Amino acid sequence: MLLVGDVHGATRALRRLAERGERLVVLGDLINFIDYRSFDGILAELVGKPQVAELVALRSAGEVAELRSRWAEIRRGQEETMAARQRALMEAAYADVCAALSGTRALVTFGNVDTPELLRAALPADCRLIDGEVEEVEGWRVGFVGGGVKTGLDIPGEVSEAELEAKLAGLGEVDVLCTHVPPAVGPLARDVLGGRQKGSEAVLAYLLKQRPAFHYFGDIHQPQASEWRVGATLARNVGYFRATGRGVRLPARGSV
Repeated sequence: MLLVGDVHGATRALRRLAERGERLVVLGDLINFIDYRSFDGILAELVGKPQVAELVALRSAGEVAELRSRWAEIRRGQEETMAARQRALMEAAYADVCAALSGTRALVTFGNVDTPELLRAALPADCRLIDGEVEEVEGWRVGFVGGGVKTGLDIPGEVSEAELEAKLAGLGEVDVLCTHVPPAVGPLARDVLGGRQKGSEAVLAYLLKQRPAFHYFGDIHQPQASEWRVGATLARNVGYFRATGRGVRLPARGSV
């Protein structure tokens, strides 16, 4: 089984990976709303790259109130039209990337960029959106928890620490934990470009209490560290798939 995260619209690379015939696990952020390197993505189609560059600069500076204010100003007088256009662009993006998963029997959880209901509707019949559930995979008991941490931007894929804690508690003990967010461990949760911290205290507490063998996650595109020992757990960022085009293999049961 291969794990990927932060696909962000890399459909051709995902299709190449799917052609290997292995089962896939996708740890969220399937569509490309904003590429922070190039400013490409759905938002650029909606408002243009200059506006995206301005919004990205505000977010990178942590100016959330100013970002919300500027976004409201951009949308003023055309809120309904822009909302409908944004939804149409997102639906098309999900249709494109999810088509690449056909035949993979993929287990997919959602990230902060995702809108769960649109993702669920676009997935092929042999794939499943999984959140707050446990699945037996290649002899491992694997728990899945979707969602990104709150940023104050009211993004559909963001969930509170309380919500994360409740979903994690419902898993019980697992061998492998799969989330979108990293645990609140500085080197794993810090993006070296922009300096944002996006780790979850709830995920960290779960790892220390339940001690799964592995924790796989995404969300941080340029982490300070991609792998870290958290108590008894080996925590690993599966990588920014849009940039790498690579998956991470789940070790065979009995090999560790």
